Amino acid sequence: MTASIYRKVGVAAIIMMASVFLSRLFGLFRLMTIAYVGGRSGEVDAYQVAFVIPEILNHIVASGFLSITFIPIFSQYLSQHQEDQGWQVFSTILTNFGCVLLIFIVWAHIYAPELVALLARGRLDPLFRDAVVGMTRIIMPAQFFFFAGGLFMAVQFSKEKFLIPALAPLIYNAGIIAGGWLLAPRIGMEGFSWGVLAGAFIGNFVLQWWGAHRVGMRFSIRFDFKDPDLIRYIKLTLPLMFGLTMFFSMEVFKIFFGSYLPPGGIADLEYSLRTMLLLVAFFGQAVGVASYPFMARLVVEGKMAKLNELLNNTLRYLAVVIPFSILLIVLRREVILLLFQRGRFDAAATDHTASVLIFMLVGSFAFAANTIVPRAYYALQDTLFPAIYGTLAVLLSIPFYLVGLKLMGAGGVALAASLSAILQVVVLYTLWNRRQHNNGRPVYLFYLKMMAFGVPVGLVLVWIRDVIISYIDSTTLIGSGLICVIVGAVFMVILMGTGYGLRISEITRLVDKLGERFKKS
Repeated sequence: MTASIYRKVGVAAIIMMASVFLSRLFGLFRLMTIAYVGGRSGEVDAYQVAFVIPEILNHIVASGFLSITFIPIFSQYLSQHQEDQGWQVFSTILTNFGCVLLIFIVWAHIYAPELVALLARGRLDPLFRDAVVGMTRIIMPAQFFFFAGGLFMAVQFSKEKFLIPALAPLIYNAGIIAGGWLLAPRIGMEGFSWGVLAGAFIGNFVLQWWGAHRVGMRFSIRFDFKDPDLIRYIKLTLPLMFGLTMFFSMEVFKIFFGSYLPPGGIADLEYSLRTMLLLVAFFGQAVGVASYPFMARLVVEGKMAKLNELLNNTLRYLAVVIPFSILLIVLRREVILLLFQRGRFDAAATDHTASVLIFMLVGSFAFAANTIVPRAYYALQDTLFPAIYGTLAVLLSIPFYLVGLKLMGAGGVALAASLSAILQVVVLYTLWNRRQHNNGRPVYLFYLKMMAFGVPVGLVLVWIRDVIISYIDSTTLIGSGLICVIVGAVFMVILMGTGYGLRISEITRLVDKLGERFKKS
């Protein structure tokens, strides 16, 4: 692969990695604020359930996939020096799908009580459902801002501009935090809902409109239902609308099966999930987002061998998530205590959430890999194949949720989410290798090596932690912090020794990057 593409991917990845990691930190601070205000309670459960119907609306118009489905179409016009036609299809999609989404928002606003009763069947408390309905109606209009903003960001990605889109999640999370601090003392968890609406409007709509305008956006109202590019876009998007992706299915199942848990069960799942995704974001999400425009370009240029090379190298890098997941499993209680134990979030809540976090971390490497594998299909403008097989994998995972809920409660639901993620990404990558004649054997072997490396390291870290606890009080913030620092330092020594001693390039590159960041900071 040419050095220039690697360089551009690297620059884009740095921008998006900083954005994703900062947004996760903002998201973590948002979650810490929620934990402080609501603790592990039914009120927090209601706030989480309020996102389900808006998430479904978002999924119906495939707002989260706009970059994936729109970029190849728009990029093709740019590569052919036909930018005017690109702006026409942009206008057509925004006009038609925007109007459809507004209709759905009004319909969902009217029938919110019935929809909430369907999706949270396990909670029959009328006060709980009333709270969910009220917050759902506040959050619902934000989906239009996400949709329009997604298109604005897609044109910026196509122009290889990443900075302004990178600010969207930061401002969105800042809005939620501000809503919680300013309004929660008076109106409770509903204050966070108003923060969602404000953050989406400013960060995802207003700012992204300005960013798209800077790269030459030209918009006009176009109701042209026969536009061949609109038809092509619909064909690409329909599988994503009706397909059950990993993250979408997990969010829905988390609420549906979590509604059968005692009050606070959904909160346990949410706190542990977001903690795990902070790790995934650091390694996976930024790389996936930044790589996709270049994957699409390689497809347009017919360089499939280089696309396979990029995919395999990225997946090998993401395997480093495995030993870090084991580190978090060992330090699960200390990490949750440091992050959340204040305000209404007490020691009992820490124990509950830490026990669930173990099972969320089991599938962290699959969540990271899922940020890149489906994008390889999308770069080929093939959304149907991954949608079909992804949906089948989700449906096959439903027994995991049923058995997990019955036998293990919240931990079982978390384990089911992890097993579902592993199943989906393994299926999609295996099928990619067969269809594109890609040699994935080195990737599989490297993941097995990382697992084999992680298990004994985990046992050593558990022993060290137990020894330290006999001298340090792990129930305090200072004690937990010291335990994390000492165990983490031992882990890094082992990781660096193994990486440099066995010449594992993925580990040495990661250590070098961390060292460069430390020097700069």
